[in-house]
Amino acid sequence: MPLPNLELTTITGDIIPLADYRGQVLLVVNVASKCGFTPQYEGLEALHRRFHMRGFTVLGFPCDQFGHQEPGDADEIQRFCSLTYDVTFPLFAKTDVNGPNAHPLWRELKRAKRGLLGSRAIKWNFTKFLVDRDGTVRARFAPNTTPAELEPEVEALLAGR
Repeated sequence: MPLPNLELTTITGDIIPLADYRGQVLLVVNVASKCGFTPQYEGLEALHRRFHMRGFTVLGFPCDQFGHQEPGDADEIQRFCSLTYDVTFPLFAKTDVNGPNAHPLWRELKRAKRGLLGSRAIKWNFTKFLVDRDGTVRARFAPNTTPAELEPEVEALLAGR
């Protein structure tokens, strides 16, 4: 089932519809700047740059729900991502992925693809969801799955497989 058209708030405060990404393969990730997995920003950016011209986009959602690993405000997060990892993929406002204030996008992602042992909850930052061009959530990956490991699956979705 395709993701519903939801409104997303960018890191700069603009409101955009998820439908702006219709027709693209997406990798949706909850990110943090003070996490053991933070170096994955480099791999996420490499994936984004490698496949963006073919219709692939990484969507990064800063999240401070795990060990206070994203304490900064929007300006600090944006500055960190730009200066440290030269991030060019879209970043969104700090987002709850679990609990009563979880963003509707994350509720839908978790509903569509459960985690280990059938859990819906996001366990840590850098959990990744791969979404096909039709908006269907195709896979969920644990934080320790590196962006480089996702290349074959991204390639297959871009090729229509």
